Amino acid sequence: MAAGFAAPSALLSAATYGFADFAGGLAARRAPVLTVTVVAQIAGLIALFPGLLLVPGGPSVPAAWIGALAGLAGASGLLLYFRGLAVGPMGTVAPLSAVVAAGLPLLVGILGGERPGPWAIVGMLVALVAIVLATTGSRREKAALNGVLLGLASGAGFGLFFVILDATPADSGLWPLVFGRMASVALLLVLTAIRRPGRPGSLWLMIASGVLDSAANVFFLLATRIGALGVTSVIVALYPVAVVLLARAILRERLTAVQLVSVVLAVGASVTLAAG
Repeated sequence: MAAGFAAPSALLSAATYGFADFAGGLAARRAPVLTVTVVAQIAGLIALFPGLLLVPGGPSVPAAWIGALAGLAGASGLLLYFRGLAVGPMGTVAPLSAVVAAGLPLLVGILGGERPGPWAIVGMLVALVAIVLATTGSRREKAALNGVLLGLASGAGFGLFFVILDATPADSGLWPLVFGRMASVALLLVLTAIRRPGRPGSLWLMIASGVLDSAANVFFLLATRIGALGVTSVIVALYPVAVVLLARAILRERLTAVQLVSVVLAVGASVTLAAG
């Protein structure tokens, strides 16, 4: 597989994540977040099995436990993210989540000895401004502020997912994703049994979200095994562009002036980080 496939694969992952997130966020406005997440994760797990035949690799103990850790981090991020999309403006929540999801792997790289270029430093500063503006502009509306905070927290979960998944063995194929989904589904089923969130609604949206999310994970895993984690994760973090456009086109979502500025800065930060 040519190294030049890394960037296109990362872009495919970003676009697919965007559609998956919009479908899941829309479903979370019509059904309990826990129900949406567990149905999506089960659908995504089932969708992964045919992929095992397409991508060479085998299961191993490291693939199992590292994949399981990644899955738990991703599931935690997804729960927080869907809740944020349900209670806050999608056009604000998604970009802020993406900035944190992109920045955390970059920070891990710096701690590991990598030195960011000038564009990466600019991108981090722009990201901080975007976060400050978003939280400041949402204080008059409790739901919007909660959405922003949930978006930031979910970004940490996604960032951990990217970092941990990057540590999986290169010869394990898609098995780390399968083990990760199995771990997340087991956790979510236990939570569902305890919480009893209620009957699902908009089932097709939940299934679509899960299947697309698994496809995006596959594209990300392929990209990160070819290219650098920092750059790949930042390119993937452009997924809010799809969420913002879909929310505007389908939900007719309008943002305040401050929120709009924060969205533009958050997306710009992701692009600038990729350039760095």
